[in-house]
Amino acid sequence: MTRFSTSLRMLPIMAAMVRTTQLLHPQREPAPLRPAATVLLLRDTPQGIEVLMTRRSMTASFAPGAYVFPGGGVDALDAAAHRQATRRATQSDLHLTQAIAAIRESFEELGILLARRPDGAMADTSDIAALDRKAPFTAQCAARSLTLAASEVFVLAHWITDRDLPRRFDVPFLVARMPEGQEPVADETEQFEPVWVRPLDALARHQAGQFFIIFPTIRTLDRLQAFATVEAVLTACAANERPLWTSCPRAGLLAGKEARYMEHETPYGELALVCPDGQIVHALDWQSEQPVALLKNVIRLTAPNPGVMTGPGTNSYLVGDPHTGYIAIDPGPADAEHIDRLWRAAGGQIRLIVCTHSHADHSPGARPLQALCEPRPPILGLPSAPTARKASEFTPDRPLKDQELLVLESGGPGGALAHTLKVIHTPGHAANHLCLVLLEDGLLFSGDHILNGSTTVIDPPDGDMTAYLDSLDALGTACVDHGIEFILPAHGYAIGGAAQAIAHLKAHRLKREGKVIAAMQAHPEGTMDDWVRAAYDDVPPRMWPVAARSLLAHVERLRAMEPGNNRHESPAT
Repeated sequence: MTRFSTSLRMLPIMAAMVRTTQLLHPQREPAPLRPAATVLLLRDTPQGIEVLMTRRSMTASFAPGAYVFPGGGVDALDAAAHRQATRRATQSDLHLTQAIAAIRESFEELGILLARRPDGAMADTSDIAALDRKAPFTAQCAARSLTLAASEVFVLAHWITDRDLPRRFDVPFLVARMPEGQEPVADETEQFEPVWVRPLDALARHQAGQFFIIFPTIRTLDRLQAFATVEAVLTACAANERPLWTSCPRAGLLAGKEARYMEHETPYGELALVCPDGQIVHALDWQSEQPVALLKNVIRLTAPNPGVMTGPGTNSYLVGDPHTGYIAIDPGPADAEHIDRLWRAAGGQIRLIVCTHSHADHSPGARPLQALCEPRPPILGLPSAPTARKASEFTPDRPLKDQELLVLESGGPGGALAHTLKVIHTPGHAANHLCLVLLEDGLLFSGDHILNGSTTVIDPPDGDMTAYLDSLDALGTACVDHGIEFILPAHGYAIGGAAQAIAHLKAHRLKREGKVIAAMQAHPEGTMDDWVRAAYDDVPPRMWPVAARSLLAHVERLRAMEPGNNRHESPAT
């Protein structure tokens, strides 16, 4: 028997996470991590920074034939050599050990010696010639009174090998200036063909198929392009003794081929949701013909309405399973083929239809979808406010209440199963906007309040910037109260790190508001067009007409907080 109900009963605060029973793929334990260290040896040239790279052996167990930076595993002797190395006051024991490992590997692989003599001079070719690359490194340096220059090695980045690979490493990417007068000589066992190359050229050669480099190397070279000099790199790294970025990439399928992504890139959260253990099976191609399973109890079907305002299209979601039936969230535009696909994906078993708000790409499909179902499910949501535009008028069969629970239950195989959606009223993008929390799995269906890859438009009078920011705070609290890990937006891929994403979005909005204030102060007699040009100078001009709507929302918020008005909240500064 299937049962669906609504309730306003209070639930205890729960620390939810996706139920393992709802994961699409069997859990697996990724390969263990091995500590390692690698170092980017840099030099200045009239054309810009160059970095030393070398080709790995074609028989290497990891990245055979790839051009890499010198480095390798951290061993016990590296940790035991602290007293033989120079050290910055702020350099941790871990970073010191990693720097020593990188110095040792640079010598063993390329004959580069980052060490200083007792008089402070950098080691030269005579010191290098006196050392045996295959003998214990630190003991030989001690015998010649050489001190390892670990204080001159800085942490640039922290990479953790992707979860899908059979050999995995936890490795800092360090940086150091190449000693003058030394020349790299490959060991011809592990490393071959040392080459100095500008990051831009290395990336171009890789793109042309002439210089094979792996994902972390590609992304590191790409970010290195932002620095004009070696000193600029070292200064940035020395500023806080922390990596400039940390990443454990994830991979999916794009056009049938593996594609890897870092945490800040839009597909990353979806890959973490669907394939938490790193399986490379999830297709990331946007299409409208087939439903996409995100979990066993969550299906996405994207409407065929891509555009500037809708991104790849409007995401409709089905929550539930064949035993409980489904709740349809945001049926989208009244596109007959999309509605039919949504109905078929649910096997016709749609128990409730919920619209997050009344905009034309979200709610018009509700009535056609309802008409296909037997028995006819109620359409739930909030009615459009008087401030809504004509194209956004919407009247549900029943209005939802803030904090209301929508429950699907069944005593199917394995015992009772439930899917509970909690309603949170989130005005801002629209006066009747609401979000939904899937309590058992810690998922937030955010409608248009939170998008992946862009910020939503706040369009007065139905849109209100203060209400939008307050709603972000409410969602941030919900993340804590209900252990929300992932956000499923109406446009774009699923978003991971829900609480951090919300905090980042609010900070972005307040930073933009600061630019609006600066534009208004610089041009007190200016027009809205003048303020848009100044406050949105980092946005393509073709988007300024859209940005002008959110700018108006900021202006109205700021004016409402002026003395004599009802609102007295402090604007961003």
